[in-house]
Amino acid sequence: MNDPLKPSASILVKLSSLVVHIEEFFSPDGHEFDKAAINTLLGDSELCAWLKQMGKMGFLPVKRN
Repeated sequence: MNDPLKPSASILVKLSSLVVHIEEFFSPDGHEFDKAAINTLLGDSELCAWLKQMGKMGFLPVKRN
């Protein structure tokens, strides 16, 4: 990945999907399928690499644990 501040279309799609599944999971009709999709997206190698780069640049919150 050349410039993490210019993410690829696939990163943007994965982030958008993550947001939709999170919204669905926490809705009154939330389902375990959404949780599974969230876990799959959080384990995606391309997304993880992008998040790591963004973290190194100081653009992400630092995890408590």
